[in-house]
Amino acid sequence: MGGCAGSRRRLSDSEGEETVPEPRLPLLDHQGAHWKNAVGFCPRVLVSGICAAGSFVLVAFSHSVGTGLCGVVLASISSGLGEVTFLSLTAFYPRAVISWWSSGTGGAGLLGALSYLGLTQAGLSPQQTLLSMLGIPALLLASYFLLLTSPEAQDPGGEEEAESSARQPLIRTEAPESKPGSSSSLSLRERWTVFKGLLWYIVPLVVVYFAEYFINQGLFELLFFRNTSLSHAQQYRWYQMLYQAGVFASRSSLRCCHIRFTWALALLQSLNLAFLLADVWFSFLPSIYFVFLIILYEGLLGGAAYVNTFHNIALETSDEHREFAMATTCISDTLGISLSGLLALPLHDFLCQLS
Repeated sequence: MGGCAGSRRRLSDSEGEETVPEPRLPLLDHQGAHWKNAVGFCPRVLVSGICAAGSFVLVAFSHSVGTGLCGVVLASISSGLGEVTFLSLTAFYPRAVISWWSSGTGGAGLLGALSYLGLTQAGLSPQQTLLSMLGIPALLLASYFLLLTSPEAQDPGGEEEAESSARQPLIRTEAPESKPGSSSSLSLRERWTVFKGLLWYIVPLVVVYFAEYFINQGLFELLFFRNTSLSHAQQYRWYQMLYQAGVFASRSSLRCCHIRFTWALALLQSLNLAFLLADVWFSFLPSIYFVFLIILYEGLLGGAAYVNTFHNIALETSDEHREFAMATTCISDTLGISLSGLLALPLHDFLCQLS
């Protein structure tokens, strides 16, 4: 009896071991990490949308330079925060989304320039035009909270075999690639190593953005032609629209044209800057249509540098480093734009005094 009882007890224990579920701590930890990531991105996206709406309102109702500049600052915060947030998020989705992201940002610039140009020429005041854009931040929030699916159901790979075989990792490692995770798990040494590998792409992108925004901020207003029916303000708006059209076209061209050596784009954009600066100084271009073509070309170079830089980084970084690499490379355009502003504004004032 004792043996039978012991056998029954052991059988009961064995059956209990088979029916009792495994400890759920890893699942709970995973769910906790999921909610932390979701909440972390949700303040970010909300702040980006609120800043975008605030920029429209401030600029629309501004009666002083200071108020207008505060609106510009809010727009910059919205743009910068949104870019670093969504580019980091691409690490958890198929790499093809980088092409769609780049195309969307290029299309946003073109749509904004065309909308402002069309609405103001149709008779709306600048204030009315800006206030009509308040639906755009709402659309941003709706697309994130209602349209975007959870990255957990996505395959972060999804590359064609030919593209995968051509990968040349920025950091060579024998360890197998892991799935994308939080970049906060990387050590300082790993971050520094990744950053050094990224310089091959960061530096050219800084140069490209420096040159094109030096043109946009310092030279656009000075490229004025009197032998045309367009007013000074209309010429400036057409410059902006054509620049954005070039950016949109090239940011949408990744499937047709993949450029690995982005240094070539940096060199060509620098030559573009030198040529237009020479025209501002010597006024040798006979017609505004030459400038139209050059500015369209400027936008093509800038958009191509942007989309190919992030596409190359997505291909050449391991899954565990990709989120950090995407977020870090976002400093390129910001740094290039800031440096160009520091130099372009005083040069603009100097050239105005000469004229």
